[in-house]
Amino acid sequence: MRFRKITALLMAAAMTVSLAACGSGSSNAPAETAAGETKTQEAADTGTQEEKEQENTEASGEKVKMTVSVWDNASSPQFQAMADAFMEKHPEVEVELIDTQADEYDNKLTVMLAGGDSDPDVIMVKNAETQVTMKDKNQLLDLTDYIARDGVDLSLYNGAAEQLQMDGKQYTLPFRQDWYMLFYNKDLFDAAGVGYPSDDMTWDEYEALAKQMTSGEGSEKVYGTHNHTWMAMVSNWAVQDGENTLMNEDYSFLKPYYEQALRMQDEGVVQSYANLKTGSIHYISVFEQQQCAMVPMGSWFIATLIQDKKDGKFDFNWGVTKIPHPEGVQAGATVGAVTPIAINAKTDVPDQAWEFVKFVTSEEGAGILADNSVFPAITTETIVEKLSSIGDFPEDGKTALEITSFAFDRPLDAKMAAVRKVIEEEHDLIMIGEEDIDTGIANMNERAAEARAE
Repeated sequence: MRFRKITALLMAAAMTVSLAACGSGSSNAPAETAAGETKTQEAADTGTQEEKEQENTEASGEKVKMTVSVWDNASSPQFQAMADAFMEKHPEVEVELIDTQADEYDNKLTVMLAGGDSDPDVIMVKNAETQVTMKDKNQLLDLTDYIARDGVDLSLYNGAAEQLQMDGKQYTLPFRQDWYMLFYNKDLFDAAGVGYPSDDMTWDEYEALAKQMTSGEGSEKVYGTHNHTWMAMVSNWAVQDGENTLMNEDYSFLKPYYEQALRMQDEGVVQSYANLKTGSIHYISVFEQQQCAMVPMGSWFIATLIQDKKDGKFDFNWGVTKIPHPEGVQAGATVGAVTPIAINAKTDVPDQAWEFVKFVTSEEGAGILADNSVFPAITTETIVEKLSSIGDFPEDGKTALEITSFAFDRPLDAKMAAVRKVIEEEHDLIMIGEEDIDTGIANMNERAAEARAE
């Protein structure tokens, strides 16, 4: 009943305003147990024997076979590129990729691991939240001792590695991450005689700039910015400072960001949420058709814009800079999601698997990802240079790639999916004006508590 009510309200709200030009597009758009402890200890204690076995293997000419689970390999060349580079450095190891379609990946991985088999030896974790379930089922090898032994510097990941820890232990490491930036239309800013967005703006300054860039009426109107319909377009900015998460018991921290979103909507600085929902209007078309001057969006949008301009879908000049930040938070603080990598607790080749994980999550591995237009979890100066040389990347956009901290858009928790569903439903009602902010947040508090208790 609640879904039908939301849908009906969206349709009703849409009748009161004129629909903007519609468009569509697609975006390229993770309890320690005795078993786990035993497996980790075995891996550490048998290192000398495994080194001898490796020497014997090399002498006999046989290779150690290791499997790695991936998704959409045909359209994701970075996976094979990393495997090839690793095998070049470790000729004694043969890496086999186990490929699955992206939309079937999590289910297939669950089935493979449930059988207790050693395949795959290495697990690319598509959705970081799923690592909680795998860890609880004793399916992941604890990497903590390996990391300490080899001196892996977790600070390279801008806080992402620590956020992946469970019970104080590191079962995964991040190798890819996508974070939010602010994209803008340079031509519109030039025509208005307004300076480009700064790489150190607060959200209040961003709102003021969006008002300044709003112009025109009807079909000729240009909105100052664009708030896509994802709940993340409110919640992300509320967790950006790292002090709150979507698993909080009290969601009052969302209130100032809902107030800003509704204020910008009421003042005509952004398109109506109801219009966007009922018209299935996508942020790509809004930006590429020059219906808005700015749009906060994920790093994946860079590849989309580069390719679409190359294909002639638009011809204006665009720029990108750091996402705005809350007052008192350092510029470069951002929010997003990571893609971790893990080792199967049942693997027969733990040392080789660790060497692969260490390689993929190193600066060298990050460079391979960057060479394939994928944003890695490490953003050193060298990696930033690689990323900023992708295609027609804006020359002055390099600062957008320099982040100072990274907050997860949603925390690792087995109940996160259920809680997120609740927040999204209340988000819809707040944004179309069916609920005021205080009522919506009160409902979030009550319903999320019920979801966590189930």
